[in-house]
Amino acid sequence: QVMLLERTAWSDNAVTAAEVTGLQVFRDLFAREALRPGEEIEVGSLCVLFTDLLESTRMYREIGDARAFGLVMQHFDVLKRHIADEDGALVKTIGDAVLAVFRRPVSAVRALLKASREFAEPAPGGRPLMLKAGINYGPCIAVTLNDRLDYFGSTVNIAARLVGLCRGGDAVISSEVRKDAEVEAYLREARHQIEEVRAALKGFDQKHFDLARIVPRWAMAKSDLPSTPKTERF
Repeated sequence: QVMLLERTAWSDNAVTAAEVTGLQVFRDLFAREALRPGEEIEVGSLCVLFTDLLESTRMYREIGDARAFGLVMQHFDVLKRHIADEDGALVKTIGDAVLAVFRRPVSAVRALLKASREFAEPAPGGRPLMLKAGINYGPCIAVTLNDRLDYFGSTVNIAARLVGLCRGGDAVISSEVRKDAEVEAYLREARHQIEEVRAALKGFDQKHFDLARIVPRWAMAKSDLPSTPKTERF
């Protein structure tokens, strides 16, 4: 009688498409790796972060195009650094906006708040910047667009809509992100102001979405955001 023993230790090192494509190192090393034109694949659930600069048009007008453009580029560098530190990936920039993806919701929240604090407390002589941000978690579709791997689907669309509910210095997160155990623990420990929000989002049949607004400690003194729950439409 012969007994065969097989080790499957290799499975411990296996990763999914969502995990690989959501890493900045993959995008840096394999920037030209993409799907065939017209092909799309489901990559499982990812956490999607959208950010935009508050009053960037006003900044260009006040300090001039050259200096403002330099600040925008620096802001991209800061975001990319914090995104990579949290094992996320910067997918693309659109004007002053950024789209990034993460495997874990808490990583997206941490990266955003670290960057937000750096922008709010610049070095002496620097100009403070304020972000608006939306974070959502759910299934995504990967496609090739403009010769790079990009993401689409309702999860991405909702994250983009959430940015429109921000007023500057804050972030609006979906219930999927808010209910994540790691996110709850992190926000509880960080002691940021959390405001429950119900909102209707343009293009979605769902009457209202249950959301949460995060107002970081360093933004509270500068913000006129209400502390009471509110229903909004965007």
